[in-house]
Parts: sequence; structure tokens; C-alpha cells
Amino acid sequence: MSPLVWDDRVMPETRARALDEVRRSGAVSDLPVYLHALGIPIVLSGDFAAAAALVAEAEAAADATGVPMAQHTQLLLTAMQGKEAEAMELIEATIEEAGASGQLNGVASAHWAAAILYNGLARYGLALPAAHAGSESANLVVSNWALPELVEAAARAGDDTAARGALEGLVDATEPCDTDWAQGILARCRALLTDATAADGLYREAIERLGRTLLRPELARAHLLYGEWLRRERQRAEARVHLRTAYELFVSIGMEAFAERARRELLATGDSVRERQSTSISGELTAQETQIALLVRDGLSNPEVAARLFLSPRTVEWHLRKIFTKLGISSRKQLGDVLSGGAA
Repeated sequence: MSPLVWDDRVMPETRARALDEVRRSGAVSDLPVYLHALGIPIVLSGDFAAAAALVAEAEAAADATGVPMAQHTQLLLTAMQGKEAEAMELIEATIEEAGASGQLNGVASAHWAAAILYNGLARYGLALPAAHAGSESANLVVSNWALPELVEAAARAGDDTAARGALEGLVDATEPCDTDWAQGILARCRALLTDATAADGLYREAIERLGRTLLRPELARAHLLYGEWLRRERQRAEARVHLRTAYELFVSIGMEAFAERARRELLATGDSVRERQSTSISGELTAQETQIALLVRDGLSNPEVAARLFLSPRTVEWHLRKIFTKLGISSRKQLGDVLSGGAA
């Protein structure tokens, strides 16, 4: 129930406990479902390395059991990273395959992911129909989470009717939920559709509330929208503060498309911006290497990692040598420093 009541802390905790129970029971065929269930809140928190590791483990379990794997975490991850070609290939394949087999939750997740991707790329005309499709899903969680994307896309595309209709739906979904996630998102969306007098206070409320959550991407997006609004209100000095905060957050998380959107806005204020590469290890290591690195970081031996990922200890050792080379380290102990962001 935590996704429906917008509880960003209970959701990962309960899903992590459920995953632990599945692992303890030895129900390998169920692992992919529970790994992807935990992966969603991990992506929403902005820990892309940990999310990629969960995807890699899910793939290993699916390969070992022959059970088809849902792609929910991978869809959201690639969309939030802003990897257009990779994301759209996965989104289109999911819509086609899940639609043909009647897996409507997969279709809904794909539309939601597409809306996030295109909002990040500032291609609101494409984000709008994707967000519409996601918000009309029978899956209440996805339909609720797609509404903020619909408000933003419609507002930016100039479709006031669609934007206000989506806001009404978001009010219904969030007002009963007294959480910073719910009320922060609601304030951010209301700010997009109100007059200048009220908008400033709503953006500040959104930043304050989302700053108390685990959801760094949503906080970064609140700073971005506020900065964009301030620039259009000709408050360039304050706009730079929020746009740079957004840019730094997006870069540190690995949200490339949103980072570029923030960078362009900063340039429009007259600020100079040097493009930076994401510091996320998910950009340096493969998904499987990330999973191995995190497990070793957490103290598992090579045989224990091998058992978790259905590999041989020798294969784990081989991957570990590659990891050390890529990260410029020479011991297992140093992984703790390099992976200080770590898995949630």
C-alpha cells in the first residue's frame, strides 16, 4: 500500500524485507519479481548503481530458471538516465510484447517511462501522449505516478485543459496522503498552473517538502522547474542558484537529459557552465560488474557472490579484476571508498 499513500520510506523497507524472505526461502523463480519491486523505489531515490545491480541479479535469476523477467526497473532506470535510444528500444519492445500477451502493467510502465524520458529531453509534445496513456492505466500506482508527468508535459506544451485535468486527478490521489512526497509533488504541479504570486510560495514548499524525502530526482526537478520559472520572471540571479543546484544534483545522480535541460537554462541566464560527466559508477561498470562490486563491498566472499548470481567463483574473480582496473583500485577494501553512494 505504500506506493498508493506516497510513502517513500516504507516502500523500500517493506520490499527489501520481502526480497530477503524470498532469498531465505530459496524461491529462485520468484526472485526477479521481488528484485524489480525493490528496484523501483531504488531508482526513484536516485541510486542508479544499486538499481542496475538489482537488474543484473534479476537477469541472472531469470536466466537460471528460464522464467520470463519483467522489465519495470530497467524501463524506469534508462528513462531517468535520459538514454533515448536505449530507453525507446526497451519501451517500444515492452509495449509490443506486453500488449500482445495482455500484461497491461508492463504497457503502463512503458508509457510512464516514456513520459519521464521525453520530459527530461524537453520534448513535451511526445511526453504528453505517453503521460496520458500512463495516467489512464488500470494500475493505480502507475496511473497516479504518471499524473505529475502529464501536468508538466501539458503545461509546457500549452495544453491547459489537459494540464488542469491531470492536476485535478493528482489532487484526488495526493490530498488524502499527508506525506512530504505527496504534498511536495502536488505543490510542484500546482506551481506550474498558478499565477506568479502563488507560484513562488508553491515552488518553495515543493523544494522544502521533497528535500525531506529520499527522492533526490524529484527534489532536483523541483529546483529545475523553479529555476526555469524564475528566469522567465527575469529573476536571473536567484534562477541561477536553483538551476545550478538542479544541474549538480542531476549530474551526481546520472540523469543526463535533465542535466542538459538545466545546463541550457543556466546558459540562458548568462551563466557559464562546463559540461560534467556523471560520477555514478553505473556509467563505468556493466550492470553485472556493478552488482558484483556492491556485493563484495558489502563483505561477501567470491563463492558467496557466485552463489547469489549463479556464476562460478572463477568468473566472479575475473569480473573483480576488471572492476579494479576500471575503478583504478587494487583491493576489496578500497571498494568501500569508491562505492560510498552504495546500495540502499
